[in-house]
This record gives sequence, structure tokens and C-alpha cells, in this order.
Amino acid sequence: MPTLPKSPTQKQLEEILNDRILLLDGAMGSLIFSEKLTEEGYRGEKFADHPCDLRNSNDTLVLTQPQIIEKIHRQYLDAGSDIIETNTFNANSISLGEYQLQDYTREINKTAVKLAKKVAQEYTDKNPDKPRF
Repeated sequence: MPTLPKSPTQKQLEEILNDRILLLDGAMGSLIFSEKLTEEGYRGEKFADHPCDLRNSNDTLVLTQPQIIEKIHRQYLDAGSDIIETNTFNANSISLGEYQLQDYTREINKTAVKLAKKVAQEYTDKNPDKPRF
């Protein structure tokens, strides 16, 4: 099987790994729960009239409370993480179907990626010698 060419990011990560260990963020869900959001908080304006209870639909927060997700990403980067993951643990049509949100799967995933990349880039711009991914 042919080997795919390495992306610039993959090359950069491999170079950094030759010099040091990279730190990955931690539990997104635990920090979301520490926000003590109400069911209305999960709904936000976007899903104010949604027919289903949205409490604990953490992935939905990228659409309804993006500032909370960005804050959590920043907390991990402030703590020294080099890599942050997206808030998409259950962002698939089966899990989102439990909340009648399966039609938002693509939007949730795309938005989660944009939020994580935005915050990681902010930190890379502040300190280009320590890129964040």
C-alpha cells in the first residue's frame, strides 16, 4: 500500500516530538459540568424552542455556548497543553439523535473544529516558539 505524504502539521509535530513530550488536554465534560448549566443554558437561543430536553448534550454547546467551550480550551492551553481536542465526544448522528439533533451533526463538528483551531492559533500567535495544535 502506498504511503501518503505527510502534512505540514504532521511534520511539525514529529520535529517537536524529537525534542520534547507534547501535552494533550484533559476531560472536556468534567469542565463543562463544572459550569453548572441549566437546561436552558444548553439550549441557548438557537434551540430555545427545541422539543426535547437538551441537558447534558455537551456537544451542542459549540453552537449554543461557544464562549464556554473556548474558555475551557484556553484553560488547558494556559495549563500547558500543546494539543487540544474538539468538543465532539458524542457528535455523531446516533448520539445526537437522543436529543433529536441528528440533523446538526455536521454543523456541530465543523463548529467544534473551528473553535479549537481558533483558540490554538491565538496561543500560537502569542508565542510562535510554542505552537499549539
